[in-house]
Amino acid sequence: MSARVLVVDDEPSMCELVETSLRLREYEVDTCTVAEDAFAKLQAGRFDVVVTDLQMPGMDGIELCQRIVTNHPDVPVVVMTGFGSLDTAVAAIRAGAYDFVTKPLELEVLAVAVDRARRHRCLQEKVRQLSDLVERSGRYARMLGSSPAMQRVFDHVARLEGSETSVLITGESGTGKELVARALHEHSARKERTFVALNCAAVPEALLESELFGHTRGAYTDARKERKGLFLQADGGTLLLDEIGDLPLSLQPKLLRVLEDQRVRPVGGDAEVACDVRVIASTNRDLQSAMEEGRFREDLYYRINVIQIELPPLRARGTDVLLLAQQFLQEAAARSGKDVVGLSEPAAERLMAYGWPGNVRELRNAMERAVALTRFDKLVAEDLPERIRDYRATRIVLESHDPLELQTLEEVERQYILHVLDAVGDNRSLAARVLGLDRKTLWRRLQRYEQESDSDGPP
Repeated sequence: MSARVLVVDDEPSMCELVETSLRLREYEVDTCTVAEDAFAKLQAGRFDVVVTDLQMPGMDGIELCQRIVTNHPDVPVVVMTGFGSLDTAVAAIRAGAYDFVTKPLELEVLAVAVDRARRHRCLQEKVRQLSDLVERSGRYARMLGSSPAMQRVFDHVARLEGSETSVLITGESGTGKELVARALHEHSARKERTFVALNCAAVPEALLESELFGHTRGAYTDARKERKGLFLQADGGTLLLDEIGDLPLSLQPKLLRVLEDQRVRPVGGDAEVACDVRVIASTNRDLQSAMEEGRFREDLYYRINVIQIELPPLRARGTDVLLLAQQFLQEAAARSGKDVVGLSEPAAERLMAYGWPGNVRELRNAMERAVALTRFDKLVAEDLPERIRDYRATRIVLESHDPLELQTLEEVERQYILHVLDAVGDNRSLAARVLGLDRKTLWRRLQRYEQESDSDGPP
């Protein structure tokens, strides 16, 4: 969108001259010969720069400038003065003018001043947007993002403030699910109480029940003293069950009972103990497929999935990659004491082109490595890991000049389905939505592909 300039001068011929000059430089221009009318136009519409004469009947340029600065501080004002004296210039600047030019006008000089004012306005806008993002990141557990997908996440978190509702956070590994869980806790009535996180995939199955519910003394070998489980440790607060899709099937009915009754029975204990815990679950697995395969209980799924927040993969977040990269770069530079301030254009292009299978976690590690290795004040492409520096997006080849090499429609379909499945991190529910297929249809085709692959293998 081209910048809009409002030109104010009581001489119509001067307005016409400036308008013609600026339109040749692809500005949208509106003119006024009365300052009061110009201010009314500014109130009613959006302008990027105002160019005004100083000496005008009624409201003069100084007063107009002061009113613009008071009511529209983000709109820079370029003042035209026919006197060229230092006192006049100083008065204009003190009134809040961004710049001034003298009459008789040199149109090229005026164009440079307007372009500089426009770029100043754009810079202010970017700084304000970044400040908003930084403020929001502080508000939501350091989460950063301006992409539509992340704005939906922020909206969900904001709308759940003060809620006790169970939430299921889904997304690929490394997308920041625990950050969302912490944000939900910190904006709930439980924020002054404990937040406890457990990775269900990281605890051996034999110890997981004791870890969750606790145990009595002598409940099993080496249980020399009573121990509170995480439910009781998080009493009054929030418990995050991370990677709940890896919870053993044998423990799932016990967890469901605790969620329903808000009471736990320690391993080896005879009595149940009341607990008041908000449980938030997260997973990188496709729980609907797990239910169909009998690996996850349907009743537990619907108990934890009252509200679902789906975190987008980093590759789907557009320029958020650069925003996060800059944040991680600054953090790494501060820790290492190196004077690294930003990204070179080639490095930024590589970051934007890469697929980020490890998501935000991989980006953080890449920035830490690059800052440690760089010899410059800006990261260059050579500082990035080789996999990122040399990344080339894969493409499905559909063309050939040799009829013998052309693929059948069924083979092209198979390749594309597998490509989409890989792109969404093997999440079959999401792949089905992308492909426009019923989940059972997708499931049957994938089974057929597996059978065909097995039959093609060695005897």
